[in-house]
Order: sequence, then structure tokens, then C-alpha cells
Amino acid sequence: MPGLQHPFHCLRYVNRQSAGQSDILIATAGRNLYSYDASGGQRLDVWPQPVDADPEDKSSDAAPADASESQGPPEKRRKLSSTSDEQKDAKSESKPQESKKEASNSWTNIPLVTVAHGKYVVIMTSEDKCVRVLSLDNEGKLQQLSARTMPKKLSALTLTPDENNILTGDKFGDVYTFPLIPSGEYVKVQAPAKTYEPAATNLTVHTKRNLESLEQQMRQAALSKTNPAERVALNFEHQAIIGHVSLLTDLISVTRPADSTVGKRDYILTADRDEHIRVSRGVPQAHVIEQFCFGHTSFVSSLCVPSFQPKVLISGGGDNYLLVWDWLENQILQKVQLPGAEGETTVRGIWDVSLAPTADNADPVKAIFVALEGSSQLLYYTLESNNTITHQYTLQLSGNVLALAGLGSRDSILVAVDTLRESNSTSTWKSSSQPPLETFRLSSGKWVPVEDSMVTKINSEGTSSIPTPLEQKQQKELNDSMYSLGNLRKRDEPYDE
Repeated sequence: MPGLQHPFHCLRYVNRQSAGQSDILIATAGRNLYSYDASGGQRLDVWPQPVDADPEDKSSDAAPADASESQGPPEKRRKLSSTSDEQKDAKSESKPQESKKEASNSWTNIPLVTVAHGKYVVIMTSEDKCVRVLSLDNEGKLQQLSARTMPKKLSALTLTPDENNILTGDKFGDVYTFPLIPSGEYVKVQAPAKTYEPAATNLTVHTKRNLESLEQQMRQAALSKTNPAERVALNFEHQAIIGHVSLLTDLISVTRPADSTVGKRDYILTADRDEHIRVSRGVPQAHVIEQFCFGHTSFVSSLCVPSFQPKVLISGGGDNYLLVWDWLENQILQKVQLPGAEGETTVRGIWDVSLAPTADNADPVKAIFVALEGSSQLLYYTLESNNTITHQYTLQLSGNVLALAGLGSRDSILVAVDTLRESNSTSTWKSSSQPPLETFRLSSGKWVPVEDSMVTKINSEGTSSIPTPLEQKQQKELNDSMYSLGNLRKRDEPYDE
């Protein structure tokens, strides 16, 4: 399969016109992070940069910086330093040379991306469970500032409304917050581990079975004294603020404007595999749960609070419908059946796009786009004045929809499509890649495909290539990294009498 390239997984449009700078498009493909000039499409930077291996260093385990390392998960590396040495190494992670060397063989994809203040890019790299903050300078160059390893693999990443703190949600249902830019040196005070001591003794236990159990407990207690387990502690400033009992699937932070009943306040909305949507107050009152929004019958995979109507929440997941909420009042405003949804469907993403009135469009546009997992169709809705949504029509793309970004300054949307798999399939591969981006512009109330010079330039440069031929196991690993939402579905085993 010659000519295969990684598709774009995440898209973020950085509007910097207010600062007198040109807009920038941030995108991820495979294990790389890209920055593009949003006016002409020129590639400004790619991170991490290729590492030139030392020909005399034959013990180097650095992998090439292209996508060849995405064939499988990285091999386990031996621990060569003590805990104190690891903490010293963590403090020096911000050095560009070391961060590039580390970046050469640590992960295969970048599934989560967000942008802060128009000059910082926050990413989560997959296998190493690391949250990295990179600076984005005026020329669009990327440089790593910090790297913080989380205890569990992340499933959600966002920022607080002031964009000064990072919020993360992991696959164990925990939400952490920590500063965007670390402040000073942080030393975690860790209480000594308590040694387990059995409550029973030989004088209180008499049966043979209980005596054997007691002897086993005493051997385990003696082992813990001689070889105490070393607990892994986060060596950076952080705070655990929310805990679910199920896998956390999505996380958003919202500022709701003041009204007659509630003043202006920050909230954190979290969704999980157990059909729950939790509404909590923002930091530092995240322990206060306002309510749970119940209405889904399967996992919730995507949440969207439109920027043009923060009182409305649109949620979707493993059911065949969307729910529209007045989320602070815990009221379902509308249940929207997904058109053509038969069998098992999964909502991959919900995006809001607002456009100001133009010569072609007299009224402001309040658009909601919905993509389904493994589908090449993009559902287009509009938010009405009564806070309900109306399905207008469906856009057909050349490949499965992966990500979307609104380009307000160009009255258009940018859609990333799957360049590897056949349309409406999550496993059947193409023989050659197609362009990874498509553009639609609103004209006379209709989203129509257009040729955009920026997109043409980006498509011509392409992304990182995939080595061929690939074994079936390697293809499955790439498929699972791109299409994993179906694994959230709970399978009810039939009962046989």
C-alpha cells in the first residue's frame, strides 16, 4: 500500500488577529504536532523535530521521527536511576535538546490537544500518559516548556475558563487540575506507608484453615517490612478535584453568565461510561455537585456547550439520539433522533460554529455539527431561539469524519477525514491515501465544498508516512488508536438456562 499517510486527528484554529498576528492552525497526525499559517497554509513547524542519531552511539534506542514507530507500542525500558535521580531528570525536561530526544520514541499518537491564550499548546501523548505544554511563538514555532506524567492514561483534556489551569480526566474517572505554567519547585510531602499488622494472633485463631490464613498474612506483613513497596507520587503541583466510579469520557469547563436566579459562576461538566453527566462547580469548589443529568441509556462520549448559548448542553454517545439540556436546571429540552441511525451508533464529536452576518448570509449562523464514529457523513443542525436544534441536512465527505474546526474569519469549516480507511468503515484500508482536509463554506444558507488555497497547500505537503507493508496486527493497533469509542459499549451476555 504505497503512499499511505497519517490522517489529522485533532484540529485547533488559533485566532490571533486581536494581537496583530496572523492566525495559526494547529493539527496532530500520528505522533507529530504541526503548526500552519492560516492565511496561506505554509507549514511553520513540526514537533518533535527529527533526531539525528549519533553513528558512533550503537546503543542508542532512538526511533525515527516519522511514523515508522507507530507500528506498535513502545518497548518497556529498564529503570536505570533511583527515584531522586528521576526527580532531577523531571526538572530538566523543559530543555529543548532533552525533550526532543525523549520525544523520539515515547508515543505513537497525540489524541488530545487544546490551546491557551493563543500562545501555548497543551497536548496529551498516548503511551507515556504525559501532559506537555509547548510555547507557540509569533512565527508559529513550537518548543516544549514542561512535561508532567499522570498516574493513569487520560481520556479528556481542557482548560479552566481563565485558561490559567489545566483540567484532565482519566480512564479511572478522576479529574485533576494543575497550573498551565509550573510555578517554582514543588516537593510533595508523602506520609510514610503504614505496615500491615494482622489483627488476629495464634491465641485467638484455632481452626486449621484460619491458622493457615493467619500464617500467610504474617508472611506478607514481614515481606512488606523488608521490601516496602515504593509508591509513585506526582512530583508537580496538582489537585484531585472530581472522582467518578466509571471511565470518564468527556470534560468541559464553562462560565455561565449571571441571570435572575444564579450569579456568574464557573462549572465543570463531566461524562462517563455509566450514562452519567455530572454538573460540578468550578475550581476551587469542584467538590460541590450541583446535579446529575440523567437521560442517556448508553455511555456518553461527547459534550458541547455552544459558545453562543452557554445555558444549553448538547450530549451524545452510544444511543441513537442526541439530548439537548438546560443543564443547570437539569431539564431535557429536546430528544433528537439521529437520522438514518440503525443498530449501534456512536457520536464521535459535537462542534459549535458561529458566523457573523455577511453579504451572502444576512442572519448570524449558530451551527451545530455532529459526526458519528466510522461515518463519512456530517450532520448539520442549527440552534433555534427556543434553545432546540433543527436538522437542516447532511454533508457527504470523501472519508470518515475525524475532527472539525470553524474558521470564522473565512466563513468556512475545516474537516479532517480519514486518509487510510474506506468510507464508513473502521477496518478496511485503502490502497493509497487521499487529501486529509476538506473545506466547506456557507453560501446562501448552504454549506458547499470549496477549494481553499490554505487547504490545498496543507494537503500538498501531507503528513508523516506509514511504512508499508503493514502486518495485520499493526493495522489493528492503528485502527484501535483511531476508533476506540466502540469499546465503551457494555455487552450484555445472554443468559442460558
